[in-house]
Amino acid sequence: METRDGRDGRDGRDGPGGPDGLICASFNQDTTSLAVGTKTGYKLFSVTSVDRLDCIHESETPDVYIVERLFSSSLVVVVSLALPRRMNVYHFKKGTEICNYSYSNNILAVRLNRQRLIVCLEESIYIHNIKDMKLLKTLLNTPSNPTGLCALSNNHSNSYLAYPGSATIGEIIVYDANSPSTVTTIPAHDSPLAAVTFNASGTKLASASERGTVIRVFSIPEGTRLFEFRRGMKRYVSISSLSFSADAQFLCASSNTETVHIFKLEQHSPSQEEESPTWSAYVGKMFSAASNYLPAQVSDMMNQDRAFATVRLNIFGLKNVCALATIQKLPRLLVASSDGYLYIYNVDPQDGGECVLVKKHRLFDSNDELKESVNESENKEASPPSQSYAATVAIPTVAPSSTALTGYSEDGGMRKGEVIPEHEFAAGPVCLDDENEFPPINWCRDGTRSGKGRRT
Repeated sequence: METRDGRDGRDGRDGPGGPDGLICASFNQDTTSLAVGTKTGYKLFSVTSVDRLDCIHESETPDVYIVERLFSSSLVVVVSLALPRRMNVYHFKKGTEICNYSYSNNILAVRLNRQRLIVCLEESIYIHNIKDMKLLKTLLNTPSNPTGLCALSNNHSNSYLAYPGSATIGEIIVYDANSPSTVTTIPAHDSPLAAVTFNASGTKLASASERGTVIRVFSIPEGTRLFEFRRGMKRYVSISSLSFSADAQFLCASSNTETVHIFKLEQHSPSQEEESPTWSAYVGKMFSAASNYLPAQVSDMMNQDRAFATVRLNIFGLKNVCALATIQKLPRLLVASSDGYLYIYNVDPQDGGECVLVKKHRLFDSNDELKESVNESENKEASPPSQSYAATVAIPTVAPSSTALTGYSEDGGMRKGEVIPEHEFAAGPVCLDDENEFPPINWCRDGTRSGKGRRT
């Protein structure tokens, strides 16, 4: 089951079995929708209500192991087990394929924001301009990354990309996909990375290692460590996802255990401790004093903050993806699990503690109630959208090459021995939801952008 950090179960063994077994699940960038891939197709759900889980769109493309939606637009990226080296980009409301790209190896992860589309292979990363799908940059010979671990920030002003800088230690490379250039390298963990994620503004980066006991938060672009949280004392816990709340005040972490942890990102000032002279505050002061002369590893453990809130799932050992969202004006924790359910919990932002399950939604079902929900949602979505991405991005079809071509170097130039993505552009018009984010673009027959006089 794919999650935001790139970990996956593409063989579908983590699903509940049967023809509808869940293969992947991912929330969009602002946690307003959920995309799931199954053995029989993929679906997009709206998660803006607690009581209703409206299906926005569904497709019968089989064995989808990557499906990513761009915010609330009609752009969706799909990769299936049948063609694991090909990425298809669709306008799902119009049923139009925007383009497709084929790569030299299996696609392990796709990340996208309003400026860039990132395709991660085991030893290379491709950076596309999302407004015209042109390949801008190829990072070749990156450290072996068999799970496709990477993260992309969602802020309008930056497109920070984080990926492993080493296959043996938890080093993170932060790369500016807009410049493009390397921003910083962070020595985050002693063990290899298991999860990375940015906050909404791209100013913080959270990470966890394969050991899964410690989660760290760093400032971006400086790479300074801001927070350190202890998830638990167990070793070899597999962190399946990390996610910030929209305001970056909270961070949730799920794993292959039954517990989801929520951490609060707050600095403890001395004045606060003096105002509340509790037993825990007293013990905390004693630990702080002792950390000055204890070994570094012991003092680090003493200074790590514990979970602010927790959720006890009724499942164990299944992959899942978690997210924090404000739904109907209240903070919620969402957990999409490979058991085929979406769990919604209330979160107390003041006192934390054990979160309360308020709703459990089945992610695939054939009953009439869900079919009615699908029809109602489709009628809503069918209302005329605002013009975008040019009601006329008419791009002539270019037949994909039948032979391997010489590849792009890191700066987009030619480099012998590498294989560039084969691609095919859509012949029809493409229209997304927000014209401000996707301005009209006309194209010449040779695939280059036309001049200002031809722009609509």
